[in-house]
This record gives sequence, C-alpha cells and structure tokens, in this order.
Amino acid sequence: MEHLIRPVRADEWQKVRDLRLLALRDPAAPVAFLETYENAAARTDAFWQERAEGAAAPGGSVRQFIAEGPDGGWAGSVTVLIEEPGTQGALGGGVLVRQAHLVGVFVRAEHRGTGVTEALFSAAVDWARAPEGEGAGVERVRLYVHEGNPRAEAFYRKFGFVPSGEVAPVPGDPGAREREMVLERSGA
Repeated sequence: MEHLIRPVRADEWQKVRDLRLLALRDPAAPVAFLETYENAAARTDAFWQERAEGAAAPGGSVRQFIAEGPDGGWAGSVTVLIEEPGTQGALGGGVLVRQAHLVGVFVRAEHRGTGVTEALFSAAVDWARAPEGEGAGVERVRLYVHEGNPRAEAFYRKFGFVPSGEVAPVPGDPGAREREMVLERSGA
C-alpha cells in the first residue's frame, strides 16, 4: 500500500467536504451514514472549515484520519469521536465510560480490498489508545453498524470488533437497528 495515513489538517476543509460528499453518493450510504448528500451539500464553507479544524486539533475530542496517495488524492477516511461519561452517545443512550467511537468510515471503491481500510482503522485505534498527550488514552473503542450493511460488519469482525449486544434505533428509519461492536484490547 502506497498511502500515507495521517490526521487531516485544518486547511484541508475543501478535501474533507469533497470526500464526505463522495461518500454520501456511495451506494451503501443509506445504511452507512446518518446524513444525506443533500443536507451535507447545503452546508456552508464555514461549517466545513470548522469541521476540518476540529478534526485536526491534536488534543481535541475529534480526530479524522485520511489515506493520502502519492498523487495527493485521498483514498478514504475514518473519524474518531471521544465520548465522555455522562454524555449522550451519537445514537442516543448514555455514555458510561470514556471511549472512542469510530464514525464516517469511507474508502473509495477502487481502494477497497487493498489494505487502506485496515491502515485507517489501525491509525484510528492506535491514536485512541495512545496515552493522553500522544492520543486519547481510552481503553474502549466502539462503532455501530447498520443491520443492513453486512459488508461493513464483515470487515469490522475481521479487524477484531465483536458485537456487544447493544442495539440502537436508526434515526429516520423506523424499525431499522444499528448494532454496537467493540474492539477488545487484544483485538488490533
């Protein structure tokens, strides 16, 4: 794999926006993301600038990792949200322990199966578990997968995530569920 895996920089907001819009046009987007293309496309430049700035801050509660090719193009991305005890999680429910929540997973179709997704996940998990100052210093890493997204669930299992037994309703999709999966310390 010839991709550099690194955090985004604040000045890359246009690339952050463009990759997100591309992700939201992917055929799996309806079961992979909680946002529509139309909503994301309508957001202002200021929104995308703030989003990139927040995801680039080393000590912040959000960190976005990208896979950058030799030509400077981005092959994919994953974002880590640090959730604090006593807050509400991204899909509702109270957060009981300080944890990392992986979201916004996307790899361009032509790069799937090449090791890019594994490299992005390794960087995200390594940062989440690294001691504070170098990373987030959390023990628990989780994500949610839509019950109608078996391709993503298969990758998560291969990486070492296991179902926790927790489920959450999908906002805007009555009857659909997202399953929580967690990565045990020895899983990566």
